Amino acid sequence: MSYPQTSREIHLASRPDGWPVDGNFRLTEVPVPELQDGQVLVRNTAMSVDPYMRGRMNDVKSYVPPFQLDQPLDGGAVGEVIESRSDAHKPGDTVLHGLGWRDYAVLDGARARTIDTALAPASAYLGALGLTGLTAYAGLTKVAEFKEGDAVFVSGAAGAVGSLVGQIAKALGASRVIGSAGSAKKVERLRELGFDAAFNYHDAPVKDQLQEAAGEQGIDVYFDNVGGDHLEAAISELNKYGRIAMCGAISQYNTTDKPTGPRNLALAIGKELTLRGFIASSYNQYADEFAALMAGWLRDGQVSYDETFVDGLENAPQAFIDLMKGANKGKMVVRLA
Repeated sequence: MSYPQTSREIHLASRPDGWPVDGNFRLTEVPVPELQDGQVLVRNTAMSVDPYMRGRMNDVKSYVPPFQLDQPLDGGAVGEVIESRSDAHKPGDTVLHGLGWRDYAVLDGARARTIDTALAPASAYLGALGLTGLTAYAGLTKVAEFKEGDAVFVSGAAGAVGSLVGQIAKALGASRVIGSAGSAKKVERLRELGFDAAFNYHDAPVKDQLQEAAGEQGIDVYFDNVGGDHLEAAISELNKYGRIAMCGAISQYNTTDKPTGPRNLALAIGKELTLRGFIASSYNQYADEFAALMAGWLRDGQVSYDETFVDGLENAPQAFIDLMKGANKGKMVVRLA
């Protein structure tokens, strides 16, 4: 393949006010720079869109820098090395890296990791075998300190992270796994994935549905992807010494109103609950441990994963908008080639 002269990129044109819209993004064509020593040129074949990216579209201080206006967005991507000046990579290698939202990426070879597509398709390394899977595993086992016999509740359970959390909990010996999702079809899918109970949070108050699903057993662990009424409901149903892994708060990402905290937080005192926020990058030391376990679970069918595909870089903004509205089942992936 000849060296490309230009590459398309998605830039942040303006910062969203509430829900993101197509006008917040701009498709731009830019020159592809010549490689420097130690760099690789990657033709991206698939990229990830993830809920955390919404926070980076705001100009606020956080655990990762905000996206800059009139600059390309970034995120997980997989692709083929088509030219290399790095000793670590050769043309034809399939690699995982962090410069998505563009057709071609030039980056230091040290920032690209060669992946094994004999184990799973490349797109799986954006989800079940990648940071998404590590988020689920580390949040459940290291943050919430899951132990065999625990009853687990997962919100946003049909999403890329939540669906894996529930299955990992079952594989590790959970006594019961409960999930919430936003449609009857997603609830049905959770049951197919082995969740013991699942409910549509649109059908009735979350507190009532969780109470019914948990029964007298209650819950020991809550993996929180949603916040808001789900967090409040979980606090009510958690047993003494219950643990909450706070991964996301998607119910608040696009609101223009002042968000409110759980009204029953005082229950955490008497129950001696642990509420612990986390980001997956703080648990990279468990990546090899996770990868070995996940490879086995995928191989023996204990864990499976869903992907929702959108084709074309030009459609990446709409894929992200649809993700924020819950249109995906499992991991939302944009295919670029």
